[in-house]
Amino acid sequence: MTPTPRARRAAQATALIALTAGALLTVTTLAAPAQAATAQAATAPSSAASAVTPPTAAAPTVAAKGALLVDDATGATVFAKDTDTGRRMASTTKIMTAAVVLDARNLDLDREVTVEQAYRDYVAANGTSTADLRTGDRLTVRQLLYATMLPSGSDAAYALADTYGTGPTREARAASFIARMNAKAAELGLADTVFASFDGIGTDTTTPRDLAKLAQHAMDNATFRTIVKATSYKSTAPAANGGTRTYTWYNTNQLLGSYAGVIGIKTGTSTPAGLCLVFAATRGDKTVVGVVLNSTNQYADAAALLDYGFGTSTAKTMKLRQLPAGAQRD
Repeated sequence: MTPTPRARRAAQATALIALTAGALLTVTTLAAPAQAATAQAATAPSSAASAVTPPTAAAPTVAAKGALLVDDATGATVFAKDTDTGRRMASTTKIMTAAVVLDARNLDLDREVTVEQAYRDYVAANGTSTADLRTGDRLTVRQLLYATMLPSGSDAAYALADTYGTGPTREARAASFIARMNAKAAELGLADTVFASFDGIGTDTTTPRDLAKLAQHAMDNATFRTIVKATSYKSTAPAANGGTRTYTWYNTNQLLGSYAGVIGIKTGTSTPAGLCLVFAATRGDKTVVGVVLNSTNQYADAAALLDYGFGTSTAKTMKLRQLPAGAQRD
């Protein structure tokens, strides 16, 4: 069985503890010889200039008001900018929407959900992004997760909240689902995060540090990782007229497919939130997770942070993946 990212991080942490203990014993044993070697080196010409570690690259300048990049395995901070100030999070809220569903007991990803007209009315009334779900069609929970995360469909997020919330009315079920989102935030230790909606159109607030923790939790789930890594998704569903409807959704995260190694995860845009992006990338055996909140160029910021984390210069030549005409932008 392939270990989850969380299991790998735990194993690496255990190995680090063992390595540190061994290193302490070695230092104690070799302290005197090492001091002697240092004294000799001070009076002798250097013959190992190539072994000197070069200076660390200068930290990048980013437009985002809040930003963070962390090493996924160790949790170490690679870059930080105003990481603990609460800010609007727009559709990055949907990371938690998906996480609550995927953490549900006895989850059946093939469970069918009938699209209600209320989901479409919600999108129209709020002018939010949509997966263009058609009233009466029956989509699986898996399809609704793709519809929530790729085109950032608020109609799909509403369908999930309505399905996994509890209560006698649609409003009550949505409210109970949002309460579950906040309960999950408390469980994960996201002390500076408050959810007011299931899709980010409310006064949902978070910090880069909290959002990175949430992203790491979500990415521990194999289904979530598969969904947010897809640049597009095409599937069919039973239609209201008795036929079959084909849905095709494109991932609004244009960093995906543009910067080598990117594996997700979610965009977010609104007037109060600015341009937001939660992202993750793997190169070799290193994975980093990043957040930019309230930026004027979220992709340039993310690429600069990834270059800093990986010690590369990909951002200079990166060309953003273009979305098809008519595809959702977020």
